Amino acid sequence: MLGAVTDQPTAPPSRPAAPPHLDAAAAMWREYSEAHPHAVRAGGEHTVEGFGEFERLADELLGLVLTGQKTATAELVSTYLADGDLPPRVGSHWIACDGRGVPRIVIRTTELRLGPLESVDDSFAHDEGEDDRQRDTWMREHRRYFTRTCAARGDDFSEDEDVVFERFDVVWPPELARRGR
Repeated sequence: MLGAVTDQPTAPPSRPAAPPHLDAAAAMWREYSEAHPHAVRAGGEHTVEGFGEFERLADELLGLVLTGQKTATAELVSTYLADGDLPPRVGSHWIACDGRGVPRIVIRTTELRLGPLESVDDSFAHDEGEDDRQRDTWMREHRRYFTRTCAARGDDFSEDEDVVFERFDVVWPPELARRGR
């Protein structure tokens, strides 16, 4: 899952996010593809996943995206590889699900940068839209998140690992699409 974090207690919520409803995601992708064939031709690959690994966190982060406050996310390259996925590319899409696995929106990647955790800047921390939107808070919470998710797969987090810093636009459904902001 693509992840981001919020300021939360040391013990994270225990209910994991549900797996995506793939049939509903396929229907959403068909609708989007029919309405925007040019965008699909330019970047037709897509994933189906949520933000965060817990139901409450996934819902909270999706809520920030839906309000337009969250227009960026970050994930370790090693997480994509451990999940058998390639990191996104500019123009690729993903269907973001809520904590119960229900597909809610289609997102299109608009900008990518690789770098170590320390390379995050104030602008990216702000665009990720979480907590107080400050870099120091972003660093603290992402260290927690990356440490927790690496440990869950039996790895140790290293601050030297490459992080995918991704910016995106919501492109579907039409009433939630925010292009060119």
